[in-house]
Amino acid sequence: MGIITISRGSYQSGREIAERTARRLGYDCISREVLLTASEDFNIPEIKLTQAIENAPSFLDRFTHGKERYIAYIQAALLNHLKRDNVVYHGFACNFFVKDIPQVLKVRIILGLADRVEDVMDRYNVSRKEALRLIRKVDQQRRKWSQRLYGYDPSDPSLYDVVLHIQKLTVQDAVNTICQMAELDQFHTTQELIKIIEDLALAAQVRTFLADVKPGVEVCISNGFVSLKVDAPIAEESELVKRMGEVVKRVPGVAGIKVMTEEHLDDGDVCVSEPRVDPTRDIRSTYFNELG
Repeated sequence: MGIITISRGSYQSGREIAERTARRLGYDCISREVLLTASEDFNIPEIKLTQAIENAPSFLDRFTHGKERYIAYIQAALLNHLKRDNVVYHGFACNFFVKDIPQVLKVRIILGLADRVEDVMDRYNVSRKEALRLIRKVDQQRRKWSQRLYGYDPSDPSLYDVVLHIQKLTVQDAVNTICQMAELDQFHTTQELIKIIEDLALAAQVRTFLADVKPGVEVCISNGFVSLKVDAPIAEESELVKRMGEVVKRVPGVAGIKVMTEEHLDDGDVCVSEPRVDPTRDIRSTYFNELG
């Protein structure tokens, strides 16, 4: 039993490795399914959710907080998938959603530049020069996007338990390595881990009710009691307080909710935080897909 995330520095190889690993282990393999679930659960067009994890914050986000809401929906859907255990999740931004969850096997798949160029040339029918230009542009934009929203560079190897370079290693070598690592005790799910994921999923669901009125709020939970971490006290008549009452009524599993500052949080609280979106800056929307 286990949970594996595969960050794809190489789209085609990363997807193939994720699918083969899941089949061999008998796990569910999910990627786009998370967007579909979030779209259905929260009645949001899938294209809006896709743009939320592919585009940097736009000028309008500073007024609507749309990106915070959509990312909260995606995170809630993903954590609900992970509660089922025995999952391989692959795709961009997966590390932000699970980076603090213990015992999750975090894998990064990368491909040599020459092979990435050949792959892009074949898939998009472009010249070698154009393929190289696209790859460099995408890599640069991807780093900027992750750093602005989440505060990390997805190519940083310290974020992963293993980085596999598909060059000397084949796809099958990578699958074998991941499956062998998944057998290690430190990557087996436990009841404690499932409880953490369940708490995170509940916190993420609470956050979907609050993201548009209090962007940046950190939601923490312990034994069904929710604490909202804020920098300063809030007025009793604020919109956030009104939403808190709505949360208690509409979110199953929430026993109570309160606002607290950081020094009053309990050590046992499990917390889920917002992306690091700066609403005061006009950041132009960036474009990328899983090139290479």
